[in-house]
Amino acid sequence: MHSRSSRRGVEAVSAAVLAMSRHLEVREVLQTIVASARELLDAEYAALGVPDDHGGFAQFVVDGVSDEQWREIGPLPRQHGVLAAMLHEATPQRLADVRADPRFGGWPAAHPEMTDFLGIPVIDGDEILGALFLANKRGPRPAGVGCAFTGEDEELLRTLAAHAAIALTNARLYERSRELTLAGERARIAHELHDAVSQKLFSLRLTAQAAAALVDRDPVRAREELRQVAALAAEAADELRAVVVELRPAALDEDGLLATLRTQAQVLGRAHTARVSFSHGKVRALPAAQEEAVLRVAQEAMHNALRHADASTVTVRLETRGKGAVLRITDDGRGFDPSAVRRAGRHLGLVSMRDRADGVGGALTVESAPGEGTVIEMEVPGG
Repeated sequence: MHSRSSRRGVEAVSAAVLAMSRHLEVREVLQTIVASARELLDAEYAALGVPDDHGGFAQFVVDGVSDEQWREIGPLPRQHGVLAAMLHEATPQRLADVRADPRFGGWPAAHPEMTDFLGIPVIDGDEILGALFLANKRGPRPAGVGCAFTGEDEELLRTLAAHAAIALTNARLYERSRELTLAGERARIAHELHDAVSQKLFSLRLTAQAAAALVDRDPVRAREELRQVAALAAEAADELRAVVVELRPAALDEDGLLATLRTQAQVLGRAHTARVSFSHGKVRALPAAQEEAVLRVAQEAMHNALRHADASTVTVRLETRGKGAVLRITDDGRGFDPSAVRRAGRHLGLVSMRDRADGVGGALTVESAPGEGTVIEMEVPGG
């Protein structure tokens, strides 16, 4: 019986580790760790705190508490009591009633009541990354038992915490790598912009100087030169935007789709006056062809919104739908009549986007009207 139980525990830990490995952002990793621990050990509540350097927590993730309850509880807890013991002394804690522990310092009024407590520090080498803990083991408590969490529960949580340390470290490295990737993209853009735009800006300056010199003695020619200034300025702006739109992001197989989309949105937001944002839900990994199609459609849609629709806000969202994913790009630009565009033969990249969607077995829908912005949605199947 014990062997079967241990085997189930190992299988559950393996599933939890696999779930952790699917996420690369720190917040998502923390949420997955906490949810996995709570389910694995059948607890009513689970939490993981990552300490800051000021006696509080940089991040504190809970599972089993509703958003409304969490808001009522108030500010994040401080590093004190049993939490402090795990963080400062790296000692596991298994208590029959956390309220009876001499280190217990009370809770806010809206805090749920907790009795059984099991906590394990999350450690990477000599660094304590956080504290993972559970409260209120579910199910009937066996007679004569102190803490309802067993020694086997503690070993399982210890194993999960060890893997959590690896996942959390990897997530931190990934986020740092993403920051460096964005910095590299900025440097490359600056170089390309210099090559693409410097000649036009040089001509613009000379033409402006000529216009200034002619204002008094030949106003007619001065007006012609000023018109040329306006034309050169418009061309320079187009060159700048074209370079950004044609930016080739880091390879999808190196950074992944989510990081690449986020980088693209950040870079475009800095190159334009519009606000460009990217968000996502829980997205399963997609086949390479689908990921590339999603990226290219997002690029084309953002380009259209910024260059043709004069949008001030562009939002990009990617989330799971069934076994596949759905990409949604919304802008508040001038909009258009999709049927009139098709009749006139001016498709603003819509044909290209539809071809990309069709090429991977997906579908593209466009909702727009003059003066009402545009919503482009692309759905792609999974593997």
